[in-house]
Amino acid sequence: MSIPNALTASRLVAIPILMALLIVRFPGHDQVAAALFIVFSFTDTLDGELARRSGTVSDFGKFLDPLADKLFVLSVLIVLVQEGLVAAWVVVVIFSRELIITILRSVAANQGRVISAAPLGKTKTITQMGAVALLILQRPYPALVPIAGIAVLIAIVFTIWSGVDYLWRFRHLIGRADTASSPAALAAEDSAAARLGEVLKRNRLTVSVAESSTAGMLGSMIADIPGSSKYYLGGVIAYSNEAKHEQLGVGEDLLRSAGAVSREVAEAMARGVRERFGTTLAAAITGIAGPEADGTTKPVGLTYIAVASSDGAQVREFRFTGDRAANRRQAALEALAMLTAGAMEWRTRAKTA
Repeated sequence: MSIPNALTASRLVAIPILMALLIVRFPGHDQVAAALFIVFSFTDTLDGELARRSGTVSDFGKFLDPLADKLFVLSVLIVLVQEGLVAAWVVVVIFSRELIITILRSVAANQGRVISAAPLGKTKTITQMGAVALLILQRPYPALVPIAGIAVLIAIVFTIWSGVDYLWRFRHLIGRADTASSPAALAAEDSAAARLGEVLKRNRLTVSVAESSTAGMLGSMIADIPGSSKYYLGGVIAYSNEAKHEQLGVGEDLLRSAGAVSREVAEAMARGVRERFGTTLAAAITGIAGPEADGTTKPVGLTYIAVASSDGAQVREFRFTGDRAANRRQAALEALAMLTAGAMEWRTRAKTA
């Protein structure tokens, strides 16, 4: 387990300790409980920062972090209700919001998607943790009672606001089928890949691919066609900037100046994978699939696809508007179409040469 995930798990370990400190009576037990609650609350910020800096952000961490936050806060709130320090309706509102978002995450997981914590969701967690700390301290320090009440109201506002925000941002997951795996969608993928395969085999051309945002989806579509080993020589999944530089020869200066999602990097990726495998044609995909923009100012859905040959490279910009899965699938389909067009142009040039 990575250090960020261990910090996240520590909040789960702290739950029974905090509950015991709030129930058992001894001098300073509330102060100790509040101090521990604050200390473990800081791990919520620390784990995410460490994960981003060390490049260890994982789907497991994205799942565990919001789960630990919810259990950490709700468990303490339930004890505070038992101790008469907060109204039960507060816990009902917070629990209802968390239940709805948990169900939304389950729907996303069934469709192969992971919903990570959003900025507004993090703000909600911070306000809740601040309110809980004040609720604990109001028992030994009665002067904090009105302040704790205000903090609770602020936390409730952000709880409802962030819940609505999640439902709106991921509304496409509710009440719709996973069209990416529908028979019609799969047939369209097979048809596009088969059409490319026919052109490549007929003209004895070869192809390779370099993928970032699609993470192997394009190569999988090509390889799904029987006999594709005759023309598909291989691919590189270069998700990180380091992989783009080390595996495809994309210049570090170019990555810094243009950004990983750019026309220039897409072209460099296509040229790099073509040189690596020695193929007639090569395609490269780099984009922001969503649902977040990964810390950049570029819009979600922005994607660049490049096709390279000995005659040069063609790069196209796309602005996809679907969810993460739809954007990745659309990028792979557009790459298949561009490769097919490139192969046909190659055939035309060969006949007229």
